[in-house]
Amino acid sequence: MKRPLLLLITLIALLLASAVPASTHPNDEAGEGKDAPAVEQDEDFPTLESIGKGVYSAPCVRGMAGYFPCDKINLAAFLPMDAIGGGRGSDVWGWTDPETDRRYVIAGRDNGTSFVDVTNAQKPVYLGNLPTSGTQNVIWRDIKVYDDHAFIVAEAMGHGMQVFDLRQLRGLDRKAAPVEFDETALYTEFGRTHNIAINEDTGFAYALGNREDLQSCNGGLHMVDIREPASPTFAGCFSEDGYTHDTQCVVYDGPDADYAGREICLSSNEDTLTVTDVTDKSAPVMVSRTPYPGRAYTHQGWLTEDKTHFLMGDEADELRFGHGTKTYIWDVNNLDAPVLVDAHEAQTRSIDHNLYVKGNHVFQSNYRAGLRILALDDVAEGSLTEVGYFDTWPADDDTAFSHGTWSNYPFFDNGVVAVHGYDGLFLLRPTLPQN
Repeated sequence: MKRPLLLLITLIALLLASAVPASTHPNDEAGEGKDAPAVEQDEDFPTLESIGKGVYSAPCVRGMAGYFPCDKINLAAFLPMDAIGGGRGSDVWGWTDPETDRRYVIAGRDNGTSFVDVTNAQKPVYLGNLPTSGTQNVIWRDIKVYDDHAFIVAEAMGHGMQVFDLRQLRGLDRKAAPVEFDETALYTEFGRTHNIAINEDTGFAYALGNREDLQSCNGGLHMVDIREPASPTFAGCFSEDGYTHDTQCVVYDGPDADYAGREICLSSNEDTLTVTDVTDKSAPVMVSRTPYPGRAYTHQGWLTEDKTHFLMGDEADELRFGHGTKTYIWDVNNLDAPVLVDAHEAQTRSIDHNLYVKGNHVFQSNYRAGLRILALDDVAEGSLTEVGYFDTWPADDDTAFSHGTWSNYPFFDNGVVAVHGYDGLFLLRPTLPQN
């Protein structure tokens, strides 16, 4: 039986004491879930007072890092939500300052965005908060980075896209932290929107799931030119396939020669994998639209680095069909006709959320089952192998929302993985080979 984390019990009580807003997205409900029962605290576990003032770190020894079940992943630091601005956590991204080489985590919350210096992963420093620009607090907040600027969207009414110049973190007096920041710019061609993707090679952002879209993209790809980050401008729409939940857009250099050098988006469109050529923002072209068996709510996915396969999560299939956490493996050697090769099914039944690929590994945030790392050695045969995990919600692996990890950022050059969700920010150090 898993040993629940006493700290998270306290956080749960605080979270449940506040009203949870009704969902604005059909499959992102914040579930009630099962609270962790109280247990005696181990003598070697830090006191709640000490954790509240700083961080908690622990190596993964005999399957545990303190109270957190683990395999081949050490805990560098854990910051509960109260230590980074409060509220409930959601999306996360990262930035490495090209001038100073300092590393920062940008963490979404229902009431704003946190900036944390993680250069020393065992001694992170919460620098400050950018308040939400919307008229309400909502859990759905998403962040990406381009050219030393963060771009932030949320499903709050009237939110738009906040632009924040990250370079101002350089001169911040750490002794004065945390401070409250102001946005650098605000893009208002849409209001509330669910998600954002950025192609850093082209300097275009893609706002997804717009709900107050003044450009009538019908929830599809709302394309924004951010090559001058503080002056974003509308560039075009792709609305042919309706609502887009998430996308990855790349300058294509994969095996399909027909699209070499084209800007291609692979989108999770609620019930399909939809591929779009967005090279001409004024006239985007749908390349293919492919449904798949067992679909419930197509959520998010990421390309392998050689562009031959696309790994996808379905956010509602575990709830609807009762099977283990599934990761769908697509062969995308032919963008005109993607083929679902197979699906990796985990032993846990946790709901999968965001996943990213770095080298030979998939870093997958699975709500109550935490961070799962899968190896890609046999991806061409439709097989993935779990090689490490860190369970951020030890109480259970239930098929439910509201606790555990929402997303992760595995792209720091030192191998640290930032994992964020409802309950706090984890900085993790996998001991796997970095390839």
